[in-house]
Amino acid sequence: METTKMLVAMSGGVDSSVAAYLIRQAGFPCAGAIARMCDESLTDADFQKSIQDARAVARRLEMDFHVIEAVDAFKQVVVEHFIRAYEQGLTPNPCVQCNRHIKFSFLLDKALALGYDTIVTGHYAKIRQDAATGRYLLCKAADDAKDQSYFLACLNQHQLGHARFPLGEFTKDQIRKIAEEQGFLTAKKKDSQDICFIPDGDYMAFIRRYTGKDFDGGNFLDLQGNVIGKHAGAMGYTLGQRKGLGLAMGAPVYVCGKDMAANTVTVGPEEALYTTTLLAKDANWFPFPVLAEPMHVEAKARSRHIPQPATVYPAEDGFRVVFDTPQRAVTPGQTVVLYQGDMVVGSGTITEAY
Repeated sequence: METTKMLVAMSGGVDSSVAAYLIRQAGFPCAGAIARMCDESLTDADFQKSIQDARAVARRLEMDFHVIEAVDAFKQVVVEHFIRAYEQGLTPNPCVQCNRHIKFSFLLDKALALGYDTIVTGHYAKIRQDAATGRYLLCKAADDAKDQSYFLACLNQHQLGHARFPLGEFTKDQIRKIAEEQGFLTAKKKDSQDICFIPDGDYMAFIRRYTGKDFDGGNFLDLQGNVIGKHAGAMGYTLGQRKGLGLAMGAPVYVCGKDMAANTVTVGPEEALYTTTLLAKDANWFPFPVLAEPMHVEAKARSRHIPQPATVYPAEDGFRVVFDTPQRAVTPGQTVVLYQGDMVVGSGTITEAY
C-alpha cells in the first residue's frame, strides 16, 4: 500500500467531509485541517461552527485535526488583489486566486512542513498523469453540473502533483448519500454560493469598508461618446450589466466599456457586447510546458460560460483565442480556460477582448 500521508482540507461542508471519508477508506494515513482565511465576513460564531462540524467528522474518522491560521495571507493575495483589480476596472475571480495561492500554495506548504505529502480537497475534478511525458493533467469531473476544473485551471505541475480530488468520479447526489450513510452532520448542509468574504454580494460596499475610500460619480457615455447620464463610480459596473443603470433610453442598454482614468462608463445595445478575440496573460499549460503552435480548443471565458469552439495561438506574454462565433461580454480580469474533450489544455487571465 502506498504510504503517502495526506492532509484533507476541510470546511465543515459535505464535500470535504466525504473526501476525508474516501481517503480514509482507501487506507491512507491522513489528518484533517481547516484554514481560517477571512475575518471580515465570517463572524466568529460562523467559523467556530465550521470548525466544530469539521472536527466532528475528523473525530468520527479517527483522524488528527489542525486549525491553520491563514487570515494575513488571504488578505494579501486574495482580498487585496480583488480590490486592486476592481480599482483598475477589471472583474477578477477571487476563487481562482484563492486556489492558486492559498489552498494549493500556502496550505500545501503548511502540509509539507507538518510531514504530509498531499493536499486532499472536496473539489469535483480529476487528475491524471501522462505516461509518456510524466506531466499531470487536469480533467473534468464525472458530474458535469458540479465540475470545478475551471477554478483549478491555475494550478501548476508541482501543485497538481501534491493534490488529490477523490470526488472526481462521483455525482453530488452520490456524495450526499455517502454522507447520510455515514451519519455525517454535514450531509444536508447547503453548498456555499457567494464569495466567502462578501456573503451579501455587495462588492462596492465591501471595498468602501475595507479601503475607507469613497468613489466619485462620473458620466455615462453612449457609443459615440455623448454624455447621457450620471453614474455612481465606474468601478461599480461590470461589462454586460443591464440592471441598476438608472438610464431611460427607450430601449435596453448594457455596460459596454469603462475608462477608469476618466471615470466614465460606456453603454450601448446588446450587440455591442459581442467580440471574437481575446488576449490572455499568466498562461498555464497542462499537457506541455509551452504552447508552440495553434490548437483547436473549446474556450470558457467565465465560470458560467459554456465552452465554445475556438483556436488558441501563441502570443507575446501569453496567448490569443479566436472564437468560431462572437461571444458576449468577454471580460478583462476573468480567467479563460481551454479544453479538449474533458482535458484542460491551459488557462490564463483575460487582458483584452475585441
